[in-house]
Order: sequence, then structure tokens, then C-alpha cells
Amino acid sequence: MSKWSEAQKWEQDWHGLSLNTFGEEEKQLLYADRMGLQTFHNGKSPYNFDLGGVSVVDVGGGPASLLLKCTNYEYGVVIDPMHMPRWVLARYDDAPDLCYWKMCGEELFSLHDDYWTEAWIYNCLQHTENPQLVIAGAQRVADIVRVFEWIDVPTSVGHIHTLTENKLNEWLGGEGKVEQFTGQAGCKGRGYYGVFPTS
Repeated sequence: MSKWSEAQKWEQDWHGLSLNTFGEEEKQLLYADRMGLQTFHNGKSPYNFDLGGVSVVDVGGGPASLLLKCTNYEYGVVIDPMHMPRWVLARYDDAPDLCYWKMCGEELFSLHDDYWTEAWIYNCLQHTENPQLVIAGAQRVADIVRVFEWIDVPTSVGHIHTLTENKLNEWLGGEGKVEQFTGQAGCKGRGYYGVFPTS
């Protein structure tokens, strides 16, 4: 079994049936803020994002993509290689103008007819087989790439790459911001984030 296959099994086991995703969703609110997305209160929840009519591909969005909290987008696609429970797939199927594609981020580079205004990558690249290729694919299919990733984390069974500020700056062709988190929204460690135009 390859390291990536082993990491995917670890990730699948970690998510299980994805019944309680609150912890991940709480972290996502921090990621979204650092990626430049602004929340608004719709009378039911303060955790909504108005996307102003853009289209989005969420790379590695998993069972609780940020797109599920978004309004006013042209269309959205969540891509992830993980097998999703039936109820998660139904949730994506029922969401307006949103779909789930079971595929790896690296496959973005081979798409020919699909294009989005934005590509989002958050807490994803440590799990991929080739993080540089995932970024290159996102740059190929979108006008801007919004990123939040954890850096300087030692490798493990489920996280097969150690990302660094220098590597991400090189791959993204720009300079991201780095921040030390000490427990905000359950997040600890060094986070790298930014919004990167692709042209």
C-alpha cells in the first residue's frame, strides 16, 4: 500500500460517518476569515458567506465544505477522493448549484473544459500525493486561489507532507502570511494563508 493510500485510509477512518463535524467546521470559520471571506447573519445563523456571484471549486472540501455555508454563487464543485457516506452525498446533491466530484486534487490539472472564478484549498495539501501539482491544477482552472494550510508539521500516517512557507510561496508564486495560533477555534500551530491571483 502506498503512503498516499495509507493516508487516505487513515483520513476515512478519522471522519467515519461524519456525523459530528462541528470541530472541523469551527476551524473552517477561522480558515475562511484568513482567506478573506466575510460572514453575514441571515436571521438564522451568523455563519454565512455571500460570494457575490462567483463560481468556486473547493479542493478537498470533505464532508462539510465551506460552500454549504455560502449564498449567491454561480455554481460550486467540491472535489475530494474520500468515500462519502450516503447522507453526505445527498446533502451535496440537494444543495442548489453545488455538486461533489469524487476525485483527487491532482486531477484538476487534466480538466479541459471546467473553469471557476475561485479555487479554495484549506487544510488539504498535507493529505495529497503531490501538493505542488494540486496547486498548479488550481491555478490552471481558476482566476484566484484562496489558501489556508498548516506549515512545519512533522509527517505522520495521515499527513504525508511537511509544508513550509518557502515551498508554498514558490508554488503559489507569491507571498502568503504566516500566523501562530494558540488555541483559537481549536487551532494550534503555524498557519499559512493568502489570496493568490493566477494571472
